[in-house]
Amino acid sequence: MDPELNNSAPMEQFDDKKQQENKVVESTQNTETTDYSTLSIAELLTEFERLIEAEDKTEMHKNADIIKSCFYKLLRKDQPSENGDPEVATQVQESPEETAFKQLYARYKVLRADLLRSIEQQKERNLEEKLAIIDGIKELLEKQEDINHTFPEFRNLQLHWKEVGPVPITRTKDIWETYQHYVEKFYDYVKINKELRDLDFKRNLEIKEKLCEKAAALVDEPNVVSAFHKLQKLHEEWRETGPIARELREPMWERFKLSTTAINKKHQEYFEEQKKHQRENLEAKLALCEKAEKIVGLIENDEINWNKRAKELEAIQKEWRTIGFATKKENQKVYDRFRAACDKFYGEKREFYAKFKHEMQDNLAQKIALCEQAEAVNMSDDWRRTTDQLIHFQKQWKEIGPVPRKQAEAIWKRFRSACDVFFTRKAEHFSKLESSFEDNLAKKEAILRELESFDPSSVNDLQGALRDFQARWNQIGFVPIKEKDAVQSQYKNLINKHFGHFNPGFSEKRGNVRQAKRRSSESHSEHDKLIVRFRQLESEITVWENNMGFFAKSKNADKIIADTCKKIEEAKAELKALEEKIKQIENNE
Repeated sequence: MDPELNNSAPMEQFDDKKQQENKVVESTQNTETTDYSTLSIAELLTEFERLIEAEDKTEMHKNADIIKSCFYKLLRKDQPSENGDPEVATQVQESPEETAFKQLYARYKVLRADLLRSIEQQKERNLEEKLAIIDGIKELLEKQEDINHTFPEFRNLQLHWKEVGPVPITRTKDIWETYQHYVEKFYDYVKINKELRDLDFKRNLEIKEKLCEKAAALVDEPNVVSAFHKLQKLHEEWRETGPIARELREPMWERFKLSTTAINKKHQEYFEEQKKHQRENLEAKLALCEKAEKIVGLIENDEINWNKRAKELEAIQKEWRTIGFATKKENQKVYDRFRAACDKFYGEKREFYAKFKHEMQDNLAQKIALCEQAEAVNMSDDWRRTTDQLIHFQKQWKEIGPVPRKQAEAIWKRFRSACDVFFTRKAEHFSKLESSFEDNLAKKEAILRELESFDPSSVNDLQGALRDFQARWNQIGFVPIKEKDAVQSQYKNLINKHFGHFNPGFSEKRGNVRQAKRRSSESHSEHDKLIVRFRQLESEITVWENNMGFFAKSKNADKIIADTCKKIEEAKAELKALEEKIKQIENNE
């Protein structure tokens, strides 16, 4: 058989079923009249629907996958992140545009399947037609007619063969070899006019030389995939072109095959490199899946920092979008795995913040109740009991969790204001007591001046005068602590001066009285000290309690509040002990 035919058979091996389908649906190897990357999501949907509805489905099949790629790039770009309010959770979810696109793509897949099925049916019909053409050539070989009549019929059969489309891939090789065999027999065994035959060979030679030139030009084309598919079309033209002179067939085929081999090698290397990158992308995406799943594993921890982990997941999603496609077999699986991890995290986050928001509303209600309770008692004059109540309210306030950010400052100011009203009134009350001590000091100083000017000789009832001075002195209340000892000492000296020279009987009584007074004075002095310490503690407790509200805003609030509460408890215990001692002294007197 002709060496041209022997070498054409292996080229059929480059066209498997997938490549045959790609001739119909390929998108990346054709020059598009529309730059879909410049269209918006809405425009892509409109364009895709137009292509689907068009009578000619060629453009639809050429551009469907390009539109799909552009659509999902825009969709991923438009998806929101979670950098806003921590109470707002976002997650990857199907948008109305994505739903519409999926519906259009489903229609496209149905149309594509119908077309492929129609193509296969057409291939079967083409096979029948080509078998009929071969039978026609066989009949011409058996006819004993004039060559001038037989050759035009043969030429018509050849033209008809070229017009008939492809046949099923499983029959392509044998049907072509059979056809070529009978064509060769026609040329070699039928006595054809040599001049006509040479003219046909020359025409075919010119065609095949041009095909060789085109194939050689494809070797340097930068788009390897495009070059490979263009080469397949050149091979179709080569097969459809008739034979050339026998001595030129093998050299011409070797020339064409040289370019073919170079292009096929580059094509194979290109896809090997693509597969390598896809495997690397798969490994990178699997690593990101593990990172995302590790973050998801932390959601069981009640103390998880949702905002921090959400930012980490966003960074992983951003890195994911920079990685290309994985292997065709694993790409969808690894995407589903990654999306499942993201969906679980954002679902749990949304549920957490929904629950947290509900808890904050409960906390707000509790704090409003404390404000109302504090406002109900802040005008009370029962200083000790109300102080205890407000301190208890402050402890409860501290134990209640956070409230919504918008209400936090206002509710805190309301509670603090209610407490401040009471503690301000309490401070003013005890400030008035201090002023009454000054009044008592003035009264006792008046008695001292009266004693200084007292003349015992002018008084008949000296003992009565003494009782009168003592009664008036004892009726006057406390004086400022810093003046107490001086005033009391001056009073004792003046009493001794004027009433120390009575008769012996009186002197003895005076001695007994002096002892009793000394004991009373000592008791009174201790009583005064206890009263002063009592007032001092009450004042300190008031200051501590009033300042506790400010501690919540400081850095080490918990420690400061704990220390202050301990001081208050200790002061109250001492206050209770002082109260018992004061009562005991007053009862003894």
